[in-house]
Amino acid sequence: MSPEIVIDGKSLTFEEVVAVAYGRPGEPLVRLSDEAIVNVNRSAAAVQTLLDRGEIAYGITTGFGAFKDKIISRDEAATLQKNIVLSHAVGVGNPFDTPTVRAVMLIRANTLARGFSGIRVETLDLILACLNRGVHPIIPEKGSLGASGDLAPLAHFACVLIGEGEAEFEGEVLPGKDALQRAGLSPTILAAKEGLALTNGTTVMTAVGILETWRATHLAKLADVAGCLTLEALHGTVSAFDKRIHELRPHPRQIECARNLRGILDGSEFVRDFDPTNIQDAYTLRCMPQVHGACRDAVLYAEWLLKLELNSVTDNPLIFINDAGTRDVGNEEDSVTASPRLPISASIEVISGGNFHGEPLALAFDYLTIALTELGNISERRIMRLTDEDSNKHALPSFLTENGGLNSGFMIVQYTAAALCTENKILSHPASVDTIPSSANVEDHVSMGATAALKLRQVAENLVQILALELFCAAQGVDLRKRRIGEDKVLGKGTRDIYNAIRGRVPVIDQDQYMKRYIDSIVELVRNW
Repeated sequence: MSPEIVIDGKSLTFEEVVAVAYGRPGEPLVRLSDEAIVNVNRSAAAVQTLLDRGEIAYGITTGFGAFKDKIISRDEAATLQKNIVLSHAVGVGNPFDTPTVRAVMLIRANTLARGFSGIRVETLDLILACLNRGVHPIIPEKGSLGASGDLAPLAHFACVLIGEGEAEFEGEVLPGKDALQRAGLSPTILAAKEGLALTNGTTVMTAVGILETWRATHLAKLADVAGCLTLEALHGTVSAFDKRIHELRPHPRQIECARNLRGILDGSEFVRDFDPTNIQDAYTLRCMPQVHGACRDAVLYAEWLLKLELNSVTDNPLIFINDAGTRDVGNEEDSVTASPRLPISASIEVISGGNFHGEPLALAFDYLTIALTELGNISERRIMRLTDEDSNKHALPSFLTENGGLNSGFMIVQYTAAALCTENKILSHPASVDTIPSSANVEDHVSMGATAALKLRQVAENLVQILALELFCAAQGVDLRKRRIGEDKVLGKGTRDIYNAIRGRVPVIDQDQYMKRYIDSIVELVRNW
């Protein structure tokens, strides 16, 4: 990753968002491109021209939402923008974590850098200065309906820019003005259109979605490894992953998953050869390509959609300038930092639309939530098979302990996985099918996209725990099998490393003891694998 990210509203990548979200302030450094500076300047100049003309334009010389017909005088334009930020900062609940806030700041700046929102360069520069210096607004998680975008959480973000609200700086939560001052920055006075531009759009749900889709990509791969380690512990067969089977049902992700499973299990001495008395495995082992593969489709769909959203303009209204006769205005000094004033006759359109509506995101997040829930469901069923001696055909002792009765072994590990799966099933009820009218029924259909994103985050977090529990049980199962077939037997090419990593943290459990410390250690391993 380059030490510098240059944003222009068109080319920001997943990798750059993740790098900024989880990186230290200023590493990488983020700045506006020269092209963005020109485009943003022209858009801001268009707003000023509209004010000079005295034209009526939504959010510039009118109120917002149900107050769209209330005309605001030119002298009150700045007050209008400050008021929208202050009045909309009504979020509740826990604050977003710092990586999510940093992703929000980057994505919002990128959206506005496209030059259709009427914001000034100096306001965008302040956002990036906060990001680069580590001034992180305190943004509550709840309050967004997903249309008009993420109004409440984005208002909390914008409050800090005007010296209001709260921000974290160097580990301390401070009033917004104090946080800016500590970082050597000063609050801004918002110009016409800027408050609306800062608060209107899908930025928060996009930020959460990108970070969770990134995590889901990792978890989908890890689910294959966990499933394979379980298959080895249960003396399963690889025959169901035969390439010829999957070519006859050519779903791309199913084929890819089967290929991956074959590679993970390559060289394993724990799998069984053809056995006429045990021809096929249970679905949780045999159908991993079909189930895991289908879940990967949901991950890739979310990734595809979010790549579009990441470089989209999602606020309202949008400002379009007819370039004829205005292209060179403000460039007399040949400087990208020049602030142009468009001629009073310039052709400017302020068009109201609905790009802030989060429906595409809400649907994708609900789909991905269901997919991650399914990865957890099949994992929990594999845990059950590891712990149930009758189900695993006595390949392993009951509850993975050789002295059952006196010891409960891994009995309750499966309970915890089952509880997490049940929670995930409840959270999989789609948010996108719900709507509730707002703003005096002007905003009469909303996406609930932010709610979908938060549910996705909780399901992904639960899946981390479930996969850790499966790996905990599978490693125990492998060691119990080693005692039966020989300590020198070799695991598959793709399961050896994670098994060794587990054993570097967690011993074989031969008698009941405090288990949580071991589970926590494997959860940490899953997060960093």
